[in-house]
Amino acid sequence: MAYSEHDRKILRTLARRVAEIADLPIMEERRAQWTEHNALRSKRPMIQLLPEGSWRELLPASVLTCETDETRADEWQLRARVYTHEHFLDDTVIEKNWSVPARISNTGWGLETHHHDSTEARGAWGFDPVIKSAADIKKICTPEVIYDEARTQAELAAKQELFGDILPVKFVGINRVDFHLLALYSGWRGLNETLMDFTDEPEMVHEAMARLEEGNRSIAEQYAAMNLLRLNNDNTVNGSGGTGYTDELPAPGFNPERVRFCDIWASCESQELAPVSPAMHREFALQYEARLLEPFGLTAYGCCEDLTRKLPDVFTLPHIRRISISPWADVEQCAATMGDRYIYSWKPQPAHLAMEFDDKMIRDYLRHTLDVTRDCVLEIILKDTHTCNGHPERFDAWTKILQEVIAERG
Repeated sequence: MAYSEHDRKILRTLARRVAEIADLPIMEERRAQWTEHNALRSKRPMIQLLPEGSWRELLPASVLTCETDETRADEWQLRARVYTHEHFLDDTVIEKNWSVPARISNTGWGLETHHHDSTEARGAWGFDPVIKSAADIKKICTPEVIYDEARTQAELAAKQELFGDILPVKFVGINRVDFHLLALYSGWRGLNETLMDFTDEPEMVHEAMARLEEGNRSIAEQYAAMNLLRLNNDNTVNGSGGTGYTDELPAPGFNPERVRFCDIWASCESQELAPVSPAMHREFALQYEARLLEPFGLTAYGCCEDLTRKLPDVFTLPHIRRISISPWADVEQCAATMGDRYIYSWKPQPAHLAMEFDDKMIRDYLRHTLDVTRDCVLEIILKDTHTCNGHPERFDAWTKILQEVIAERG
C-alpha cells in the first residue's frame, strides 16, 4: 500500500523511538531474567502488565493522528510499546522489530456461535445455543486452514519499505498454539447447558471433545505442513501471561527452515470448568488436552479458572512449566502444592484498579502473596483489567507499589 507523507512521518518517528527503547541495556537484562525464570532459576518475581480492555483508556483513539484505519492501527501498536516502557515498571521486553502475521483463515467447524447482545454498551452477552441435542454434535467438522500467501507477502513488502531501515521486519507465522476446547463447546452449547451435560449427557460431551481434539490436532498439523510455525522463545506472550524466553527451545536437531512442535511452547485452558470437581475437569478436559500438548516442547495451563484443588492433575500434563493461579485461587495452598517445580503465574485481582484505589489494601494484598510464595518461581501478571475507571495512572501506581513490596521482601 502507499502511505501518505503525513502518516509515513508519524509512523517512522514512532518507530525510531521504539528502536531507541529496544536498544537500551535493560532490555537485554530482562531477556536474561526471563530466560532464567522460565528455567525455574529466577532470583526474584517477574512482572508483566497486560492491560487488555483498559488500553482504550490508556491509549484512546483520540491520541491517534494518522489518517487511515490501517495506519492508525500501526500507530497504536507503536504508541503502546512506547507507553509500556514509559509508564509500566514491569519486565516487558521491547524488541527491535516489526512483526507481520501470516494472513490465515479456515473453513470453520460447521457450527456458528450465536449470542444475545447486552443492552449496555460494555455489558455481557448471553449464550444462544446452537447445539440442542446429541445429533447436532455430528455437525462439528475439522476446519481446513487457508493461508493467503499473496496478501501476507504484500504486507511484508509494504512494512519492509516503511520500517525496514529502522525496525527489522519479520514474518511471524503461527507463534502461538493455544487450545480452548471447552470455550468452543460451551460457545455452541451454552455454559449452563454444558455444565448440566456433564451429568445428564456425558457421552455427548465426550463425542464433542473427541471431535474437537481431532480438529485442533489437524489445524496444528496443517500449520506445520504449510511451514507456518515459528519459534516463540522470545517476548511472545505464553499461555495467559508471561513470556517465552528460554534456552531450552528449540529442541535438539532444530532446522531453522522448518519449526517443529517440539521446538515451541503451547498451552491449554478450561475456564468454563471453574465450578466443577477435579474429577470432572480431568474427565471432560484434561485427558483431551494432555494428548494435544504431548508433541510440544514446553507447555502452560490455565487462565482465570481456580486450579487450587486441580493442581495434582495439572502436574501430569506433558512438559508442563507454567501454571496460572487465578485471582480466585487459594494462593497459600497453591504455593505449598507447587513449590519451585513450576512457574507460579499469579494473576492478581484486576478489580482493584476499577474500584476506589486503596493503596494500603493493595499493598497488603500483594505482600500476602509475596510472603506465601517465597519458595516458588513467581511471576505476577496483571491482566483482565477491563477498565481502570478512567484513571490510567492507576497502572503506574499499582506497579510502583508492587516494586516497593518486592524490594521489602529482599
